[in-house]
Amino acid sequence: MKPTTEISGTIIWGEEFEVISGTLYIEDGIIVDMIEEQVSDDVIIAPCFVNAHTHIGDSVIKDPPITNLDELVRPPDGLKHRILNKTPTVELINAMVSTLEDMKKTGTTAFIDFREGGVEGVNALRQAMVHVGSLQSMILGRPCNDLSRLLKVGNGIGLSGVNDMPLDVLQEIVSAVKKSGKPFAIHAGEKDKTDIDAAFDLEPDFIVHLTSGSNSDFKRAFDQDCKIVVCPRSNLLTGAGMPDIKGMLKSGAVVGVGTDNVMLNSTNMFDEMKFISTIFLHDDRQVFKLCTLNGAEVSNMDNELGSIEAGKMAHLMVLNRKSYNLQGVRNHLSGIVRRARPDDIIQIIGVE
Repeated sequence: MKPTTEISGTIIWGEEFEVISGTLYIEDGIIVDMIEEQVSDDVIIAPCFVNAHTHIGDSVIKDPPITNLDELVRPPDGLKHRILNKTPTVELINAMVSTLEDMKKTGTTAFIDFREGGVEGVNALRQAMVHVGSLQSMILGRPCNDLSRLLKVGNGIGLSGVNDMPLDVLQEIVSAVKKSGKPFAIHAGEKDKTDIDAAFDLEPDFIVHLTSGSNSDFKRAFDQDCKIVVCPRSNLLTGAGMPDIKGMLKSGAVVGVGTDNVMLNSTNMFDEMKFISTIFLHDDRQVFKLCTLNGAEVSNMDNELGSIEAGKMAHLMVLNRKSYNLQGVRNHLSGIVRRARPDDIIQIIGVE
């Protein structure tokens, strides 16, 4: 057993994200205790982010022309798919490694990826992850060949939408993934409402976007225990509309946040958090929860990640409250949500 590690400062503690002055005790990468005591507030200790929706394969193109959603991402002929199909595997892996390293440096500890390319696509991302240490992941494959093998190598299935494949093929895929006991997720309500009901009928574990969703859709998500993942920066850029995050939360549904396609947005969750707090929610605690604990719940990692508590993994970001940017912040949590940047991080713990 490794010796106990101590770290002191202003701690964003527990599922309620209380701001507490104290010392954390860590053994073998697990938080074992927190002692509340007056210590220097030069640093803020916060849980790392959980990015609930990415397309890491898009790392091979980070400056596409800004055009409509179908031209960019709709399978099988969208720009991203044409580029992915002709990118050599080694080049793809190297590009994904760069994005994963960037995620680590910007405070993300875990992510959920919709990985195109079938078995080969999932394996490429797994090879990339070998190079970046202890990032946690849920890799949801997209079938294009051997479904049974894909379910063995991936953590589940993530589909682009009900309108992108024949109904009988879609039902076959959903039946297989449910028999496997692994997660199933799907995009819906991104461009319009036409695919929302059909997506819910498939009883997914979570739906991504719902920018065209209504209160009745959000209630259905809650009733079905179907979580929702929103990607506001991406939706704004593609003209897909803006998610009604307040309505989603009012329904009681669990809402996580993702950065979506790497070709459109960086995986910097500080940017996503700041955007949400500026446009959607003036509730800093709730915004921080969307980007940490709720994302962990969507990914079924909330027993291990997403908040600082005894028994959870010590995946922490330590921010410099004396930086030029954060100096003068009085409400530490609000400072992180509204103002903090990756360059305020002085140490990442547990995501080596």
